[in-house]
Amino acid sequence: VQLQASGGGLVQPGGSLRLSCTASGPAFKTYLMGWFRRTPEKEREFVARIGWGGGSTRYKDSVKGRFTISIDSAKSTVYLQMNDLKPEDTAVYYCAAASLMTTRAEDYRYWGQGTLVTVSS
Repeated sequence: VQLQASGGGLVQPGGSLRLSCTASGPAFKTYLMGWFRRTPEKEREFVARIGWGGGSTRYKDSVKGRFTISIDSAKSTVYLQMNDLKPEDTAVYYCAAASLMTTRAEDYRYWGQGTLVTVSS
């Protein structure tokens, strides 16, 4: 399974960004898809997850109501819409795929390259 993430950038506090992760490879739609983020202080922090059917969604408490994970199965793409961004959301964001229902980074088998999100005025 190959994952290609994109969409990061510099945004002011209160702004929005949408991250994309395109998947390919054998049986990739059997995997659970997740978004994680990494900062110098926190290693691979769970952000959100979703199944290819659009269910099994779950969010980190601090992003609930601000971030939305979604799937376009026809485009083989997972999105993370991030609204009302805060400086503490600054991180390298990664998409990942797991073969079980989990929020633990160590259970995700496949990882895309990171995309940097910087929230600053």
